[in-house]
Amino acid sequence: MDFAIRNLSVLAYAQGFTLWHYRARDCALDRAASSGFFNDAADMLAVGDMMLVSASDGGRLLYVASAGETGDVATTALAG
Repeated sequence: MDFAIRNLSVLAYAQGFTLWHYRARDCALDRAASSGFFNDAADMLAVGDMMLVSASDGGRLLYVASAGETGDVATTALAG
């Protein structure tokens, strides 16, 4: 399954930091955590943001490592 903006929501925001939740529904966790998956939301994400991802096969906490002007978003896993 591809990224769907309607499944991305803000859980908390303070001092330029945002905690997000993404409900991946029918998407596997490894796909949702892959580099570039969140490119369509690049204009909303900032380096240092964190994202809770709920997928069909588990969950993971991600750190937004890059969200550049080119629209490329890279995340890294913080927890299993």
